[in-house]
Amino acid sequence: MNIHEYQGKEVLQQYGVSVPRGKVAFTVEEAVNAARELGSPVVVVKAQIHAGGRGKAGGVKVAKSLDEVRTYAEELIGKVLVTHQTGPEGKEIKRLLIEEGCDIKKEYYVGVVVDRGTGRIVLMASEEGGTEIEEVAAATPEKIFREVVDPAVGLQTFQARRLAYAINIPKELVNKAAKFMLALYSAFVDKDCSIAEINPLVVTGDGEVMALDAKLNFDSNSLFRHKDVLALRDLDEEDAKEIAASKFDLSYIALDGNIGCMVNGAGLAMATMDIIKYYGGEPANFLDVGGGATKEKVTEAFKIILSDPEVKGIFINIFGGIMKCDVIADGVVEAAKQVKLDKPLVVRLEGTNVDLGKKILGESGLNIVSADSMADGAQKIVELV
Repeated sequence: MNIHEYQGKEVLQQYGVSVPRGKVAFTVEEAVNAARELGSPVVVVKAQIHAGGRGKAGGVKVAKSLDEVRTYAEELIGKVLVTHQTGPEGKEIKRLLIEEGCDIKKEYYVGVVVDRGTGRIVLMASEEGGTEIEEVAAATPEKIFREVVDPAVGLQTFQARRLAYAINIPKELVNKAAKFMLALYSAFVDKDCSIAEINPLVVTGDGEVMALDAKLNFDSNSLFRHKDVLALRDLDEEDAKEIAASKFDLSYIALDGNIGCMVNGAGLAMATMDIIKYYGGEPANFLDVGGGATKEKVTEAFKIILSDPEVKGIFINIFGGIMKCDVIADGVVEAAKQVKLDKPLVVRLEGTNVDLGKKILGESGLNIVSADSMADGAQKIVELV
């Protein structure tokens, strides 16, 4: 789960991370009033959307008067901002962060991630702050330094100090930088983050070490124990189909293709998308109905797939282990009748109660194309759309 920059900064402040003073605004008047209350000669007006690259896309403005704040707020609120992370459709700006200006002396990058290779948390840092870390990794990988954290003892002070020295933090501020990193690590662990990225971390003219930006993502599986984090969720920033799927405990991710996929098991779902692409098609979604899906769950999954106007056909690929093929078949028939299906549907069933499942589909009176294998099904749906 993602949250906005201003929310991330509020979370980090709880751990002692230094951030600029700022206020969120949902209207132009709120933006002007926020700037007035801050009383800073320079105010930064920041678009709040769940995507990076806002500055390059014109979503961050520096204002030197209340009139400029008003002008920038009018320009940004309601605008669709397109960045390299939003895709060409962009995201509508519905809120702004009004933040005091900062006397930036030098910019750095600091991030905490889970390294799947080692199975450990890694603290990364670079003196190339303000730049996309992917660009730094590609062009100058030697400028990215890492500290692998032993889960038994956590991030140690000497590791944070070593990282601060490695990225050339001024010597007199190394202790402040180390304290910053330790606080960031604590927030990452306590809140079950999947990423905690500060880009840029800045050293200011008056000797502060501060988070000028903050990106926090959280492990969705942990949200049941973080009600405070769940309360920060902005549904306007999420795909409506993904929101609907989460209500029925379905794993759904919208994609850009035109072939809807319904599969049981994440591995099989990935393989299904791969084989569709292999035969020249484009999957419209990742959808794992899980091993214990009910007829009602399958029906809702079917409706969610069809709610995507780009879907021109559906491929259902089920291997019945815990999930029984007849349950899937009942759900497919029920859903197809409810939504009055008028698009090609290819179904491949294998496993528990497969004969009963095929019988249910065959006697449904629906125009369903049966497939003998995953490859056969993929070829057929690609040809039909």
